[in-house]
Amino acid sequence: MNVAVTPRRSRVLQRSSVTLPPKAVGGHGVWLVEEGGREVLDASGGAAVSCLGHQHPAIIEAIKAQADKLCYAHTGFFTNEPAEALAEKLVGHEPGGLAQAYFVAGGSEAVEASIKLARQYFLEIGQPQRTRFIARTQSYHGNTLGALSAGGNAARKAPYAPLLSPAFSHVSPAFAYHGAEPGESEEAHVARLAAELEAEFQRLGPQNVAAFMAETVVGATAGCVPPPAGYFKAMRAVCDRHGALLILDEVMSGMGRTGTLHAWEQEGISPDIQAIAKGLGGGYQPIGAVLVAGRVVDAIEQGSGAFQHGHTYLAHPIPCAAALAVQHVIEREGLLENVKAMGELLQQRLAARFGNHAHVGDIRGRGLFRAIELVEDRASRTPFDPARKLNARIKKEAFARGLACYPGGGTLDGVAGDHVLLAPPYIVSAEEVGLIVDRLGEAVDAALASI
Repeated sequence: MNVAVTPRRSRVLQRSSVTLPPKAVGGHGVWLVEEGGREVLDASGGAAVSCLGHQHPAIIEAIKAQADKLCYAHTGFFTNEPAEALAEKLVGHEPGGLAQAYFVAGGSEAVEASIKLARQYFLEIGQPQRTRFIARTQSYHGNTLGALSAGGNAARKAPYAPLLSPAFSHVSPAFAYHGAEPGESEEAHVARLAAELEAEFQRLGPQNVAAFMAETVVGATAGCVPPPAGYFKAMRAVCDRHGALLILDEVMSGMGRTGTLHAWEQEGISPDIQAIAKGLGGGYQPIGAVLVAGRVVDAIEQGSGAFQHGHTYLAHPIPCAAALAVQHVIEREGLLENVKAMGELLQQRLAARFGNHAHVGDIRGRGLFRAIELVEDRASRTPFDPARKLNARIKKEAFARGLACYPGGGTLDGVAGDHVLLAPPYIVSAEEVGLIVDRLGEAVDAALASI
């Protein structure tokens, strides 16, 4: 007996099985083109990835040229020219003491490698008891199990809680809008957060802590949250006092997104280990990297002589060639200056459109990394009921108006809170900034009207 089988709409396991997303067939500048010809303004670069927009000719040419020369060579046998050149570009001048680069295929891999590298560092210097890592709630470090353990995104962690590592504990985020006490100065807020980190070191035993890990500017989980002034200097001091490493996750906020190549440049400190990805290759090829301080590198070289970690596609020649071209374009076209200028314009336009909005409580961020937070009541900063799914409604309304933005939920505590993140390409123009804000304003008002 033949049984009729209903064909699936797609053989691709999509993010959602409820609806099939439209098919992207092209792109140019800050625009993506759907099948059928409709153009969508990519106001978030996907997930803050497409820093040069779409189909930049210099990057396409670099990929083609590398494919003509060498597509793949395993790092167990060879190094390759694009990887060596990219590493030289990133750390040849040893910014903040970072001296070597380890190239992987994305942000989660970069965070996993960072965790393992920190652990191996302490094995190499004879401190094997350091097995604990401290991170922050309302953070996100990736979706692999180690990175998920480190992160503080409650919704993403919940299904996998039984599988996550107990080596990670969490302290409060540096989130002034919700975390600062009434009348508390910025200095006092930082001091309180530093005292909390110190207390966690003491609870775990300072000799047992390997590292403190944080996003320099918090990305998708809380929506472009910059730290209070002096925060990272205070956290660095706690780490140094107890001999622990500082790991900064700049997968989303780094590589120019906040107006400087590294977001930590604005904090007056540098990390021992740094994870980067999205803006490194701009989405043209999958790539991430770990940037490593000289003292960490030296410990391994003078010890076992090998990092006990690896992936098949480490330092892949084509992604490295693409990333190198991306970095050259950013430098050659002076795009960090455009990030600063257009970032300020975006902040001004958001303030003009939403500054007096009854349901926009905060407008924040740095460079072309900005967000608005939606609240039911501005005075109390009370969020909307999560059941209303306001952030999803805004995404839908924006997309219907030809705008791709990055709304998120659980902003406040992992369950409640709605924000919209904007991370347009570094090439965005003043006119396009205006379009982004106009279309977002319409989407927010339409979404609110629907609830």
